[in-house]
Amino acid sequence: MRYQITGKQIDIGDALQTHVKTELGEVVDKYAERPTDANVIFSKSGHEHVCEAVVHLSTGLTAQAKAHEPEIYAAFDSCCEKMEKQLRRYKRRLKDHHRERAQPVEHFGASYNILQSTESDSEAEPETLQPMIVAEMETKIPSLSVGEAVMQMEISGSPLLVFQNENKSGVNVVYRRDDGNIGWIDPQNAG
Repeated sequence: MRYQITGKQIDIGDALQTHVKTELGEVVDKYAERPTDANVIFSKSGHEHVCEAVVHLSTGLTAQAKAHEPEIYAAFDSCCEKMEKQLRRYKRRLKDHHRERAQPVEHFGASYNILQSTESDSEAEPETLQPMIVAEMETKIPSLSVGEAVMQMEISGSPLLVFQNENKSGVNVVYRRDDGNIGWIDPQNAG
C-alpha cells in the first residue's frame, strides 16, 4: 500500500510517519483486501490536532475517518479507531466484494459546481434567481448496486452518495435521513 502522509502547516516527523504506516496498515490489512493507497493529513484547528485519513481499496471503494484531539498521536489513534470501526462493520462485505465483482467499480465523469451562498446580512432581495458559480470541477460518479452505495456512503462518512445504479443504469442517490434511516432516490422508479 502506498502512503501519503502530510501536514498542513505542521512538521510531520519520521516517528509519526512510521507509527501511521504500522498502525493503519494493520487495521486495513485486517479488514479489507488489496488496499491501494492511503492519504493521511494532519493539521491544527485551534488548540487541537486534526487527523484525516482516506484509504482507497482496489475495488474502487473508499474509507474515510477524521478525528480531533489535543495531541497529534492521539488524533491519529482516534482516527484509526474510527476507520477500524467502519471497516469492521463491513468486513465480510468488503472481503466478499471483490469475489462478486470481477472488475473494479467503474466511474464516469460529471461536472461539480460550487454555488455562492445566498445567505447575507442584508435582507435585500437578490437581483437574479440565477446563483453565482464560485468553482467548477470534475468529479467521478461510481457505478454501484444500491447495497454497495449504502456501504460506500457509510464507510466514507458522507451524508449522501450520488451513484449510477448498476441494475437500472440511471443516476440514484442514497442519503442519511434525520431519523437515522437511509433514504434512496430512484428517479427511474417514479410511478
